[in-house]
Amino acid sequence: MDGKKFMEELKKEVSKAVVGKEEVIELLAVALLSRGHVLLEGVPGVAKTTIAKVFASAIGLSFSRIQLTPDLMPADIIGSVVYDQRNSEFKVRKGPIFANVVLADEINRATPKTQSALLEAMQEGQVTIEGSTYPLPKPFLVIATMNPIEYEGVYNLPEAQLDRFMMKIQIGYPDKDEELLLLKRKEKGEFNTVGSIVDAKEVLSLIEEAGKVRASEEILNYIYEISLRSRNNERILLGASPRASEHLLFASKALAFLRGRDYVIPDDVKEMAVHVLAHRIKIKAEYEIDGLNAEDLVREILDEVEVPK
Repeated sequence: MDGKKFMEELKKEVSKAVVGKEEVIELLAVALLSRGHVLLEGVPGVAKTTIAKVFASAIGLSFSRIQLTPDLMPADIIGSVVYDQRNSEFKVRKGPIFANVVLADEINRATPKTQSALLEAMQEGQVTIEGSTYPLPKPFLVIATMNPIEYEGVYNLPEAQLDRFMMKIQIGYPDKDEELLLLKRKEKGEFNTVGSIVDAKEVLSLIEEAGKVRASEEILNYIYEISLRSRNNERILLGASPRASEHLLFASKALAFLRGRDYVIPDDVKEMAVHVLAHRIKIKAEYEIDGLNAEDLVREILDEVEVPK
């Protein structure tokens, strides 16, 4: 299956259970195929959890949901060693992190110590339990959710952890037609089952094919210039890291693959830039107070950087 057909079938299958949100589904597919992780931000009730669960079902991957709370410990996520009295031996009890798609629900409710338990998993694809390392299933995708309006009982994600997420996706309210369709489905009691269009083996093959997409020297320079502008902007305290440049490249390649191309064009980079860079940029306090936000700054940088011909 090629990338374009995969994307068409994925949207069609997901639409059985989720109304609208096609752009979100495409961005999740981009993250999956480029081995990245996603931060979903939106107010309660906009289907963040449903989207993650349905997405995993549609691509035939195992799914695990972790409800993060202040009293959750790292061992509750990665697992621990327990003593089996029946066999008089110690055994490893693997935690919910051992799944292909892991939903870390309300990640900012967990303490920094627990949040950090996700770092090794996200970066290395493995976890360490009592000194022993265990590989996680492949493919592996963490989808973390956050409520942007909560300030009490939450712990801000440090920049180092935000940088581990390839993309931050904003999920807003549906438009009138989408919400009315949702209400009609609920009123009729329609709960459609989502089938699997691929399996884990096929997803790994798609990931490999997406990695073969070519990015020219001009595209690489374009990505570098965008990141460089974020580091040299007087209104920005912390600009895009080299990892951000890598993620922008990988995301652009995956998007090109899903659009049916084996090469990256500047529009791929521009389309991914806000999602990949904005959450990594820290604006100076005096400009933030004036209402400047990172998304607008990234768009401004894109307007300034010369687009390769």
